[in-house]
Amino acid sequence: MGNGSVDAARGETVTQRFEMGVRALDRQLNGGIPTGSLVTLLAEPASQAELFLSEFVARQETVYLSGEQAPTTIASALRSQRETYDDLAVSQLDREAPVSDALAHVKGLTEGSLLVVDPVEPLERADTGEFRAFLETLQARLTQTNSVAVLHALKHDATPSQRHRTEYTSDMVLDLETERRDDAIENRLYIPKFRGGRALTEPIRLDLTDRIRVDTTRDIA
Repeated sequence: MGNGSVDAARGETVTQRFEMGVRALDRQLNGGIPTGSLVTLLAEPASQAELFLSEFVARQETVYLSGEQAPTTIASALRSQRETYDDLAVSQLDREAPVSDALAHVKGLTEGSLLVVDPVEPLERADTGEFRAFLETLQARLTQTNSVAVLHALKHDATPSQRHRTEYTSDMVLDLETERRDDAIENRLYIPKFRGGRALTEPIRLDLTDRIRVDTTRDIA
C-alpha cells in the first residue's frame, strides 16, 4: 500500500500526513508529518517535550512503549492534558530484551497508527546489530501501514553510542532546545532534517505550558 492517494484531477500522488496539533507548525510542514515517517524528537529531560507526544497520541490509534516509567504513570500524565485518549495502549518494554519486545509491537502495527518509544535509550544501548535490525524493520512496517513512529531521544551527557544511528535513520528530526534565563524559559524547535519535505532554515519559538503555542511576539534570532 502506498503512502498517499492519487489526485485524479492532476494525476499526482497526494501524501497523507499526521497533524502535529499546532496549526502554525503544521502549516510550515505542509500539513504535518508524512505517513511512513520515522521521527526522532530530541529534548532535554527537564523540558516540556512530552507535550508533543501528548498532541500526537490524541490524534490517532497509538502503541506507546515506555522504556522507563510504568504504563499507569504515563497514561495518567497523558490524560492530565486531556480528558480522554481513544485507542491508546501503553506497554513497558522488557528490560531484559527491549529490542525483541519492541519488534513484536512493531510487527503488530495496524493501518494509519502511531508508535511512540519513550525514551528510545534502552534500544540504543542494545547490541548494534539488533538495534540496526529494529530500525530497518520499523521503517519497512511504517511504509506498509502508512503509520508514523516517534522516538523520544533525551539529550544529556551520557548520550548512547548509537544515537547517531537513530538520527541518521530517521526521516525527520525535531530538536527542542530549552534555554533557562533568570526571568524566563525559552523554547526553540529546530527541524534540521525532513526527508518528506523541506527542512526549516530557522527555529520556531514556542511557549510550552499546558499546551504548545507558537510565539509570534518576538523575532527569532
